[in-house]
Amino acid sequence: MVSLTTPVCDFGWKAPGFSLPGVDGKVWTLADAMGPNGLLAMFICNHCPYVKAIRPRLVRDLAELRQHGIHAIAIMSNDPADYPEDSFDNMKKVAAEFDFPFPYVIDETQQVAKAYGAVCTPDFFGFNRDFELQYRGRFDESRKETAPEGVRRDLFEAMKEIAATGRGPAGQIPSMGCSIKWKGE
Repeated sequence: MVSLTTPVCDFGWKAPGFSLPGVDGKVWTLADAMGPNGLLAMFICNHCPYVKAIRPRLVRDLAELRQHGIHAIAIMSNDPADYPEDSFDNMKKVAAEFDFPFPYVIDETQQVAKAYGAVCTPDFFGFNRDFELQYRGRFDESRKETAPEGVRRDLFEAMKEIAATGRGPAGQIPSMGCSIKWKGE
């Protein structure tokens, strides 16, 4: 397993559009997913220990961020042929088990992950209401194990700031996770 970190936030970079099928039976676009104050587009999967370590807190924080006008969408771009745990059927099971308060969609062609420059799971892209990138950092101190209770909620605090001001924090700590599982690699 290769662990990678995300690049520095490219403030103002515009979110590429997409149209992806969700586990809820709907096809989701960037505009559909956007909240009144912003959007967190995140690349996650089912099998990655970095994602598993934060799932309960992710659900908690994203449910709370909806109250601030921030919506979220989770995009699964891994090749399920090599990682069956990441299959669409298993995505449905995970979304139901954790009661995801956001759409969980599959990027079968991996073109969305490439357009965003996603490198790992989890990889977070926090946009303001104008679809401008304002956050490309970590969730919190968690790695393959869940961080202790009470640590700074980096992503939550950044997205709250974006909701209130349209700008993300200048200082951001990169996210770390498993590499995207590209087809043919």
